[in-house]
Amino acid sequence: MPQQTEEGPYFFLSYAHTPADPDGPDPDHWVRVLFKDLCRDILQLTTLPGAADAGFMDRQLRAGDGWPDKLSQNLAGCRVFVPLYAPRYFSSMECGREWYAFNDRVLRARRTGQGDFSAIVPALWTPVPLNDLPEPARHIHVDHAEYGTEYARDGFYGLIKVKRLHDAYSEAVFRLARRIVDVARTSSPPPCEPRDYESTPSAFRPQGSSARSIHITVAAPTRYTLPENRTPAPYGTTAQEWGPYQETTRPLAKVVSEQIRSLDYQLSVSDFDEQAAADSQGASAGADRPNVLLLDFWALGDEGRRRRLAAYDATAQPWTSMVVPRCGDDVQNRGEEGERLFRSVADTLPTLTARGKLSGCRTAVDGVPTLDAFSHVLPKVVAESANLFFTHAKAHPPAGERMPRPRLTGPTQWEPDGEPPPSLAPGGSA
Repeated sequence: MPQQTEEGPYFFLSYAHTPADPDGPDPDHWVRVLFKDLCRDILQLTTLPGAADAGFMDRQLRAGDGWPDKLSQNLAGCRVFVPLYAPRYFSSMECGREWYAFNDRVLRARRTGQGDFSAIVPALWTPVPLNDLPEPARHIHVDHAEYGTEYARDGFYGLIKVKRLHDAYSEAVFRLARRIVDVARTSSPPPCEPRDYESTPSAFRPQGSSARSIHITVAAPTRYTLPENRTPAPYGTTAQEWGPYQETTRPLAKVVSEQIRSLDYQLSVSDFDEQAAADSQGASAGADRPNVLLLDFWALGDEGRRRRLAAYDATAQPWTSMVVPRCGDDVQNRGEEGERLFRSVADTLPTLTARGKLSGCRTAVDGVPTLDAFSHVLPKVVAESANLFFTHAKAHPPAGERMPRPRLTGPTQWEPDGEPPPSLAPGGSA
């Protein structure tokens, strides 16, 4: 297992690369200037030994440095993440990966009880309308006017390009540097193991795609519907309070909700038993959006629920997936009854089990043993369900009168000022 990284630079500057002109100057020259100015001010506000300890940006990497590993190491160890907002930023796959990797550190610290940290400090390169911000960015409070009115209006790029705004630029840089130092000292998440950068998902939806939504169905007993002799510790008064992993006291539905929203999805969650009771046909797997079933195999100890889950499996759409947590630290999961109920998953839900084993997320149905393993497999399951939904779901044409399909005719000798040929005249045949 990789070693946990040591604490890295004060901040990681995440920015969108501007396409280069082979015959022109470096299009990201001014971003590099901003980075150096930030590092210089941070050195004055701290006792850091040098600029390398103040900040990191990918321009520091040279060919052959193994940039994916270097990026991952710095994202796993930096104290503050500084995304440089611009319209291009939120359409960048690389920026989305960097955001997700750092935010996953924040979520990991929260779900393991290490603290609730707010170490994402946005900076404004060029203005971005609020409606253009993706879901993950909308949840971060930022008052750009704190760095000056000119900065809030023009961003760093506007200030740095206009000579008469040099003082406003210097003031905004200093205030941002001071904010980075304050957050680094008081609200930095603990370092963690570096992620595999190439397999890290983006926190932003692809450019030009519509809003994404997904539904989570939780099938788990409550403390009042447990199988005989099953310990009540992982359960609550509803299925959504089920917490199968001993690494956290937080319900799995809460962990899942935060992680999926960090992937820029709109989310809905339901209890399987309540959904089944509301559905006269026995809870079909939703047809209007991608769906993921979170299954506690101890739920199969109830015969009525087992039948309803079998019916759910029989009606599962191609974009419905399943994840089966199986905490390795729960001794009852390895006991005789736990083994029997886990083996019954494949018999009760053969469609979803086979689908999982044939996908790139086989671990999801083989019993996910730890919270970290669950957090790694969930984005893959969500992405696969979403891709299958857009591949198989029926398209709905816009409302209104349908226009006739155009029909092509052969070449004509029609002069613009003359009479149109019969096929183009009113009432003519094509």
